Amino acid sequence: MAHLLLLEVPGGNDFTVLEDAVSMGHDVTFFTGDLAHYRAQAEAVQASMALARQIVEVSPFDYPTLEQAASALHADYPFDGILCILDIRMIEASLLARNLGLRFLNPETARMARNKVKVREAMARHGLRQPAFKLIEKATELREAVREIGYPAVVKPADGYGSQNVTILRSDDELAGLSRILEQLTAQPHDYGLGVFANNRFLVEKYVRGNLIGCDVFSDAEHRVLLGINDKLMFPPPSFAIRGSCFPSDRYDLLAIRNYAFKILDAIEFDFGAVHIEMIVADDGPYLVEVNPRLVSAQIPYQMGYALERSVYTDLINLHLGYPASMLDDVRAPWFSAIRWICAEREGILEEIELPNPPSGLIRRVALFKAQGERVVPPMSNGDRIGYVIAVGASQEAAGHEADRYVEQTMVRIG
Repeated sequence: MAHLLLLEVPGGNDFTVLEDAVSMGHDVTFFTGDLAHYRAQAEAVQASMALARQIVEVSPFDYPTLEQAASALHADYPFDGILCILDIRMIEASLLARNLGLRFLNPETARMARNKVKVREAMARHGLRQPAFKLIEKATELREAVREIGYPAVVKPADGYGSQNVTILRSDDELAGLSRILEQLTAQPHDYGLGVFANNRFLVEKYVRGNLIGCDVFSDAEHRVLLGINDKLMFPPPSFAIRGSCFPSDRYDLLAIRNYAFKILDAIEFDFGAVHIEMIVADDGPYLVEVNPRLVSAQIPYQMGYALERSVYTDLINLHLGYPASMLDDVRAPWFSAIRWICAEREGILEEIELPNPPSGLIRRVALFKAQGERVVPPMSNGDRIGYVIAVGASQEAAGHEADRYVEQTMVRIG
């Protein structure tokens, strides 16, 4: 049995990693900078959080206070590992791990991965393929940056994650509109939650046409393993929401994707842990979208688990407890696993959702995020989605067909 320190969880409600750790027989101490954020969640979340051996609130949250509280507990009941799958706490987690002598990503790379411009600069030094880019620090610099890079261009927060506040510009009219929005953001920075606000620095990149994919890699000091490619589908423009995905995917050159991913990790000196890398696969090869210095979150770990018939959270826990990354070399997916999102076709008040009954035996998971009486809109961003279904199949096409059919048979009534 090990003692694990878990620093925050995504969304204020995703305690699956805690549940898996406890089911493995480990003790977990949960640290947060805002306990009320979690106490406001549903009863099921409270039940999951109650599995923790101890809950520690660090308020106000800053690194010296976190280190003092964790060191005091460590002296009494030593931690064997630190887990963090939330971007905005990765730097603090890396510093704490170094102070306590535990396995974790080094703090220098954790800082770089939270700065998309620094990642781009590191890739440039290593001569890696990537789109043209430019940093802007105020709204008045946007027009010149877009003039230099050209349309279409992508504008994203330099410290962002999870595709928040990402915009594609295709015309001068869209540029003028975004300039006004950036001026507002400068006056009132975006709130990432848990007391963390955006730094109002933006990255402008040349938009690369192609297919969006996600790659999750496990690393230790000696070895790296790519778990597979997650092939993503987007809703039609102007939406920026993801319609679904399939893991693993056999549509791409796995060796080329892996080599590019590993070169990126070499460039930023990524030495330990799980990392989620998003890319655009264009006609001439893959291009980096962003590097997230943690395991993919939200619903994708479930999707990967159904394909692999194992918990990727369990693998993450074992990695932080000293199991080598090479333990995953021989892992193969018995299934293809497809996720599809349930969405509103028009704006209104959600009156009822009628799910197909009985579901196919290939349907592994169904979840809903919107409740009766809530306002819903067509999916322009990922937060607009109502729910999802995960299905498995013997091929990528079969899994996608099963999930699509379930969504088509779902009745969403909007008033």
